[in-house]
Amino acid sequence: MYAEAQAKQEVERARLLGDVRDILALLRRQPNELIPFDWVRHLAPSGEHQLGLQTIEVDHIIGSVDRYREFDRHYLPKEKHLDERWVGVRSAQLKGKELPPIQVYKVGDLYFVKDGNHRVSVARRQGQKYIDADVIELNVTVPLGEDDTLKDVIIKGEYAQFLRATQLDKVVPGHRPIMFTTAGRYEKLLEHIRTRQYFLDEKRLREGLPPVTWEEAVKSWYERLYLRIVENLEQHHVMFRFPGRTEADLYLWTMDHRYFLTEKYGHDVGSEEATRDFSDHHAPPLYKRLGQRVQLLIKGELDPAM
Repeated sequence: MYAEAQAKQEVERARLLGDVRDILALLRRQPNELIPFDWVRHLAPSGEHQLGLQTIEVDHIIGSVDRYREFDRHYLPKEKHLDERWVGVRSAQLKGKELPPIQVYKVGDLYFVKDGNHRVSVARRQGQKYIDADVIELNVTVPLGEDDTLKDVIIKGEYAQFLRATQLDKVVPGHRPIMFTTAGRYEKLLEHIRTRQYFLDEKRLREGLPPVTWEEAVKSWYERLYLRIVENLEQHHVMFRFPGRTEADLYLWTMDHRYFLTEKYGHDVGSEEATRDFSDHHAPPLYKRLGQRVQLLIKGELDPAM
């Protein structure tokens, strides 16, 4: 009886703390929900395999297969109807009973609970660092981040498909990550590669050489187009003028601007001139940049040193 009474007190305090965290998250404009496992499909997993029984870090559990609405991001129970099951798990723990392993899906270094959500909730509330779990790992090309939004996951899924289509990891091992802040951009990169392949083929045809392979076109695009613009962005400190944007964002914008300038002047101005001109004429005004940087710092999405 003592164990059950203590467990009831603890679950009430847990729900109260959950309410407080909800209010704080609302004030800070930060999410306080578990990530639904359904989001993972956007990462386009290529398969899964059993890892078996392992000891995993409780703090690396970020989502649930079907109970993500019943617990907050810290795995605190949100509904009173969860109390009975929660109390049962905690009472068993207080009585020294051994609890069975939970079941989880592993995505990168993070986990989604398939079975055992209440055991995870109790473990988090007690400050338990590790928990035993039967682990099924999903094969993903681009790993999930703990603070990813649905938009982030969708973009990462598109990136995974781009990497599979280009085999960039094999063609250019150790390449720079190519991440966008907006969905639907990787198809444009594939268009650039196909265009690069076309012009290289034309040159080889004139020289009586065999056609360019897809892998050669990918490598040439990355080294001769993408990387050159990224180097220009660094050389002229352009990224600082576009808070919250990525190298890939600026690459596409610069390439579009290069085409515009080429049409305007009647000759190719080159990547460096296009980069400088785009930065000079299209960077947000200083007051807007300062506001954007403050917002990003509040959200924890910007390095204060940058």
